[in-house]
Amino acid sequence: MPLNYHDQIHLLKDILADHQIDCCGSVAEYEQLERVIKSLMVNNEIDQNVKNILQDIYSYSQAGINSSNDHDHNQLHQSKFTNWIDSIDQYS
Repeated sequence: MPLNYHDQIHLLKDILADHQIDCCGSVAEYEQLERVIKSLMVNNEIDQNVKNILQDIYSYSQAGINSSNDHDHNQLHQSKFTNWIDSIDQYS
């Protein structure tokens, strides 16, 4: 059963919140972020502001997959997690 829009948004925010709290993420989580974002990006009903945020998160996830030090990668983005989550809430 595919996830609907609200489920996808909830999953995205949950993973980001976990990364913020845990200060790390697994390759599987980064890949899950990418899959959810790809699915959301083709949704024509999504606000362009959310799509811009999704592109930033997608870049974060790609860099996370390729990072040799996940903790350092995550630390570089700590200030962005709350902004991403709040912005998604605002526009979705």
